[in-house]
Amino acid sequence: MASSSRILIIGATGYIGRHIAKASLALGHPTHLLVRDSTASSNSEKDQLLESFKASGANIVHGSLEDYSSLVEAIRKVDVVISAIGGGASQKQVLDSCMDPFLLQHNIIKAIKQVGTIKRFLPAEFGNDVDRVDAVEPAKSSYFAVKVELRRAIEGQGIPYTYICCNSFAGLFVSNLGQMELRVPPRDKMKILGNGDAKAVFMTEEDVGMFTIKAVDDERTLNRTLHFRPPVNTLSFNELVAMWEKKIGKTLQKIFIQEDQLLKLIAEAPFAVGLLLSLRYSFFVKGDQTNFKIGAEDVEAVELYPDVKYTTVEEYLDQYV
Repeated sequence: MASSSRILIIGATGYIGRHIAKASLALGHPTHLLVRDSTASSNSEKDQLLESFKASGANIVHGSLEDYSSLVEAIRKVDVVISAIGGGASQKQVLDSCMDPFLLQHNIIKAIKQVGTIKRFLPAEFGNDVDRVDAVEPAKSSYFAVKVELRRAIEGQGIPYTYICCNSFAGLFVSNLGQMELRVPPRDKMKILGNGDAKAVFMTEEDVGMFTIKAVDDERTLNRTLHFRPPVNTLSFNELVAMWEKKIGKTLQKIFIQEDQLLKLIAEAPFAVGLLLSLRYSFFVKGDQTNFKIGAEDVEAVELYPDVKYTTVEEYLDQYV
């Protein structure tokens, strides 16, 4: 790249934001992090993370999405804005990502329009292509629909953008083979949603951060959706489980939750659980991450950046053997 854009990251201490911030600093971008005054004082882990970012050269800018004037001042300092709010490992974080913090991204659009000099906005996507999902409630209206609405607002205001569709985080779905109650892959039995044949894409959070930053100054990704679809990481759950079984030399007992049974569970579950299950229904039963071709309006990360050595699912599983 001829020059490295100045980048503002909103949500840099969050689940995916921290990896984006690390990649931005590693690739030499002047990196600004929008941080609430309460973030460092209320969470020692995030305080340590911010200190490490500062030691690596990050500029800490105090403000928030609710404080519009601080948001405008932060955006004036940069060329590229990346929103990485919401979308974490816990049930609460998933809920937060489709409530007020996510909706407040409309303030970012307003501020970018007011400043008028931003070269690129990357909103808080980092999942499925929300224009290509076959979702059920509650995910349909409370999660995917708000992201679609934000896309249309960005496009309607003529703001230059890149949408990052990295699909499934390995840390959330490969680390436990999709078992919501576990933190490591099971060694005896497991539940599989649907028939296990729908293919999904699994990427490490570190790789998502690196590919995201590689894209910010690339004209090929301007006003495009950047998809992540490396063949070796595009697997059905049956293939994922078979890979794990081979590594541990053991066959797991498999309990299949068929589609009609899963839909009944979603309909009867409390909102939080229903949301998590309905997201998994989209990912792993309907195959919404892979059931379409990447068109002329889209680009694929691994093809664009063959120099990036990304972690394969098989390599990722090795740490648990």
